[in-house]
Order: sequence, then C-alpha cells, then structure tokens
Amino acid sequence: MASADLELQGAIVARLKAYQPIIDIVGTRPGYGTKVFDKPPADAGEPYVSVDGGQSLRRDAECIDGQEIYISIHAWSIYSGGFMEVKQMTDAVVQAVHQHPFSLATNRLVSISHRQTRTMRDADGTTSHAVIEFVAFVERL
Repeated sequence: MASADLELQGAIVARLKAYQPIIDIVGTRPGYGTKVFDKPPADAGEPYVSVDGGQSLRRDAECIDGQEIYISIHAWSIYSGGFMEVKQMTDAVVQAVHQHPFSLATNRLVSISHRQTRTMRDADGTTSHAVIEFVAFVERL
C-alpha cells in the first residue's frame, strides 16, 4: 500500500505533463519531457512548473482511514512582459487539477480543490513566481 500523498503527487505530475495547455506554455526538455518537475534541474530554464512540499493531516472517521492533503505547485517564468506568462501557467495548472477525478492505485481520492494562488516577483527582480495550492481528501482502500 502506497503513501496517499505520494500516489496523489504522482498522479498530479502525470496529468500536468500530459495537459496540452501546460505543454504549450512550458514546452519540453530532452530527457525530461514536459517541463514539470518534482526536483527541477539547475538548468531547467524558465518557464517551468514544479511540485513542492505539502502537508498531510489525519482525518479518520468511523470505518474510514482518511487524510487531508495539502499540495503546493509552483510556476516559474522570466517573461519580460511581467506576470502574463506565470498567470497563464497558473490558470492551466488550476484547470488541470481542480476537481479532477484522479485514480489512485491503493487509495481513493474523495475530492481535490484549488484553495488559493499567490503571485509574486522574486528577489532577483526578473523571475515571476506563483504558488498554487490545493487541498485533497483521500481515504485508504
């Protein structure tokens, strides 16, 4: 039986890598495919999407072994015209993940919802960065 948050992360990464609106923005990289990373290589080259840390909380109920899982996905861009590209990436990520019926091997996704998005300019003054947060409820089969 696999970790619920690990299974969910794998399903999300697979969906993002195959989702055409994301491919259209971030492109591909030889050896990696679509530029969606768990751990981006040092020379990833913007734009790209990365799945960052999260949090898992027990949410058991009578006869249910459940978890509430928080997932953070980051979008990175150095588009010279401002936030446009990173906001397009954010919208594509939300459309790909929000309320998607992910199928998990040893767990059951009850729901997944977009919670919030924060967009910012990084300290280098060039990189636009968005943090896209989701919450999922999963129960063990």
